[in-house]
Amino acid sequence: MEVNGYKIEPGADLSGANMGGTDLSFQNLEGANLTGANLKGANLKCALLSDANLSGANMEDVILHPPLPKDALRVMENVQLVLSHANLSGANLKGANLFFAQLYCANFSGANLSGADLSGANMGGANLSGANLMGVNMTGADLTGADLTTANLTAANLEDAFLTDANLTGANMEGANLSGADLSDANLSCTNLTGANLRNANLTRAYLKGANLTGVNLDCASMIYVVLRGANLHKANLEGANLTNANLSNANLECALLSDANLKGANLESADLSDANLSNANLRYANLRYAILRRANLEGAKLTLANRRLLRRLTRANRRR
Repeated sequence: MEVNGYKIEPGADLSGANMGGTDLSFQNLEGANLTGANLKGANLKCALLSDANLSGANMEDVILHPPLPKDALRVMENVQLVLSHANLSGANLKGANLFFAQLYCANFSGANLSGADLSGANMGGANLSGANLMGVNMTGADLTGADLTTANLTAANLEDAFLTDANLTGANMEGANLSGADLSDANLSCTNLTGANLRNANLTRAYLKGANLTGVNLDCASMIYVVLRGANLHKANLEGANLTNANLSNANLECALLSDANLKGANLESADLSDANLSNANLRYANLRYAILRRANLEGAKLTLANRRLLRRLTRANRRR
């Protein structure tokens, strides 16, 4: 098949090709070179693009799926877009429809995916470092082991997404929806999660050293062995969260809601809990050394005898400050 004088086949050299608005549906372009190609408005529904190089390509307004009925889940196997191992670094995919696409190990570094629909997509091991993912829909997407360092995920929807072992270092996730997401063993150090929704999220063993979680919703989240050393949790909602053996040393928990939270064995050394609500929280075996508890509400909190004695000393010391 030829389009605008270009031969369409696996491994084809289409670098810099102008194929805007062309019909490439169902075509096999595996391993093709499409660097810098103009694919704006092209029809790529059901195309095979695994191992293709689309670095710097313009894919704005591309058609990647045919119109689907409401019961689309039953027919997704017949319409999946395959871009696994493809190179899309710096590509323009603004507003693209990539739901349920096979994108594992693809390179999207520096790409523009703002407003794109990636719900249910398989992006395990994908490189999304520095990508623009503002307002993207990644509901239920698989991002296991993905690289999202310094990515812009402002207001992104990652509800029920799988982010196990993902690297989100320095990412901007302000206002993102991560409710029910699996972030176990993920690296979120220095990540901005201001105002994000992490209700019922799984953050077991996640690393959030120095992260900004101001006003974040972590209601009923699982945070066993989580590392939040030096993190900012000012006015965060941690009601009912499981923080067993969590590391919260030097963390800012001013005005945080921790009622009914499980902090058994947690390290709260030098943490600032001023005006925090710890009513009915489980603080058994927690390390409260040098913690600041000015005006903190500890009504009904569960404490070991040693912690009760330490708490009395801390209360007296805080009053003198």
